[in-house]
Amino acid sequence: MYEGGCALFLFLQDGVLDTSELSARFVPVLADVGLECLGVEWGGDGHRGTLRVYIEAAGREVDLDDCERASHALSTFLDREDPIAGAYVLEVSSPGIDRPIFTTEQFARHLGAEVRVTLKLPIQGRRRFRGRVLSIASTRITLDADGAATEFDIADVEAARLVPDWSALGYAPQPKSGAGPGRAAKHAGRAKAKGKRSSKSTQQS
Repeated sequence: MYEGGCALFLFLQDGVLDTSELSARFVPVLADVGLECLGVEWGGDGHRGTLRVYIEAAGREVDLDDCERASHALSTFLDREDPIAGAYVLEVSSPGIDRPIFTTEQFARHLGAEVRVTLKLPIQGRRRFRGRVLSIASTRITLDADGAATEFDIADVEAARLVPDWSALGYAPQPKSGAGPGRAAKHAGRAKAKGKRSSKSTQQS
């Protein structure tokens, strides 16, 4: 509860969670344990939601200890402030190789890189685009998708992820076999901690 005895729930209309606001509130919580909040995702099935928080560690990869530390700090915050109505599971994760992108600043870090973007509403008759980040102007992002410039606002993005450059990462398929990167390579760098407002944790390769 907040001071004054009134909980501030961050649900908007139709059960949509304001993940941007929640992410901003997580920033100082994670900073206190030496970590950064990359962004927040919310998924729900009507009765039980999943709150997924992506974290980063300055100058190094996130490990399981980081996820456990973040999970404990966030669980304490969520129990105290209670910003989300109803039952849900907290999941803390490293961004992984196919890292999610939440803000224009994060898009700007990947100028020239290939990304996958899903929009909330279709433009040019479609919601899903894959292409290279051409430019950032204020809140507008322009991709080179299928040889055409496609522009949209960050507020219109439902989900965005970096497409890994497997050749640069050393996982390019061999010409003869045609075999793609292995499952372990695809999931390299991921560490997750899960719990329902608790410090329960797991790690996946």
